[in-house]
Amino acid sequence: MAFEFVEQTGSTNADLLARIDAHEHVPEGYWLAARKQDAGRGRQGRTWSDGEGNFMGSTIVHCSDHCPPKHSLALVTALAVYEAIVPFLAEPEKLMLKWPNDVLLSGAKLAGILLEARVDSVVIGIGVNLRVAPELPDRQTVALAHIGVPPALEDFAASLAKTFDAELERWRNFGLDTLIRRWLAAAHPVGTPVSVHDGSADILTGHFAGLTAEGALRLRLANGEERAIQAGDIVIDQGEP
Repeated sequence: MAFEFVEQTGSTNADLLARIDAHEHVPEGYWLAARKQDAGRGRQGRTWSDGEGNFMGSTIVHCSDHCPPKHSLALVTALAVYEAIVPFLAEPEKLMLKWPNDVLLSGAKLAGILLEARVDSVVIGIGVNLRVAPELPDRQTVALAHIGVPPALEDFAASLAKTFDAELERWRNFGLDTLIRRWLAAAHPVGTPVSVHDGSADILTGHFAGLTAEGALRLRLANGEERAIQAGDIVIDQGEP
């Protein structure tokens, strides 16, 4: 594992993607982190405003035919971020995963993840609010500094690199069954009322029914029908904006 910290960049994900597009080999275990980022991106084209002192970094995974599906790296990364944050919390039970790749603390967004693929490689961007909670128009946010003394950026980066390496090894060695069981243990409970915006004009409402064997969200509608949601945003209807 190796970290490169830069003082400022537009987007660490964009930087790594540019290296791949230039046919530069970026090895697994390499992390690029920025102390300031002025063109950060979130899922579905959202902008991600940074905060000085927060973790903003990216890494890369090279996939083979023997790996589980690339999209499941969202679950891998969410678990790694969760495990990296837990040691810094006095009340870790307030930390929760939300499908597909948000980490919530007391219902507010603490961390987000963005995956971008290039052929057999996936660049994974991670933002964790250590000191500052960026303002978002559609949801509450929180930073570790709001509840205590946040870890130093370098200390958190080292913790995250270790947990990510461990989760990646489990993903390759044990596949999706183990990954999904562990993800569900850290997520909002089955039966939680949720609304899902799947990219269409309609918003589906129902109850969280777990994940499919491939990692899609299972939504149980009021009539008992179950839908598999492959991509989209969910809002937890009780306790999360």
